[in-house]
Amino acid sequence: MNGEHLHAPSGAYALDALPDHERAVFERHMTDCAECAREVRELSATAARLGAAAAAVPPAALRERVLAEITTVRQLPPHVAPGSGAGRSGPAFRGRLPRLVLAACVAATAAFGGVVVWQHEDVRRAEQRAQRAEQRTADMSRVLSAPDARTVTGTEGGARVAVVVSRAEDSAVFLSSGLPELPAGKTYQLWFDDRGGTMRPAGLTRGDGGLVMDGAVDGATGMGVTVEPAGGSPQPTGAPLMLMTLPA
Repeated sequence: MNGEHLHAPSGAYALDALPDHERAVFERHMTDCAECAREVRELSATAARLGAAAAAVPPAALRERVLAEITTVRQLPPHVAPGSGAGRSGPAFRGRLPRLVLAACVAATAAFGGVVVWQHEDVRRAEQRAQRAEQRTADMSRVLSAPDARTVTGTEGGARVAVVVSRAEDSAVFLSSGLPELPAGKTYQLWFDDRGGTMRPAGLTRGDGGLVMDGAVDGATGMGVTVEPAGGSPQPTGAPLMLMTLPA
């Protein structure tokens, strides 16, 4: 994605349909493009509303009620054309057909109910993802657009990191590109370096992209990045890959 094509994936991003590497590129682009961020918020909300309108949860007692009525509702016999003979339209088959049809209807009702419930759950998950994405975008935008926002950058090998700090918002945004891919079971962990050298956990990331760092900036004078076991650690377990002084 480059040039004007950077604006194109907003719809796919809103539907969570971009591969990881393209999503990271577009998320970085959105930090500088208010129009794309606004479009993603609107598309995500629209997709969630359309999905919810296409699904409905059947009453919880529907299946039990249909099954209970199988033995109490009298069924009409099938129409038999005069002179057609017994065969499959004879008395024995006439006695079985209504129950077979009703059983098929019950099975179809149960299956349909399962499909609708599945659709509802799928829509609910999509709506939750959209809401989380919208909240992340709003949180990042609030920090990046703050009047007192200040940026510090750093490089290590081929990786480039930027941290945007707003003391008024008491928050910081971490942006990265070129971070090496980690093996399974490992993650990058961010830290706030408080006065006195205390390292405070500030979020996890698996690779390139952007996120609002966990917790308030408070009195932190710096930040660091380490490699930790998946799920993070309460304290750094190894030497930091990068240390940066935060703007005052």
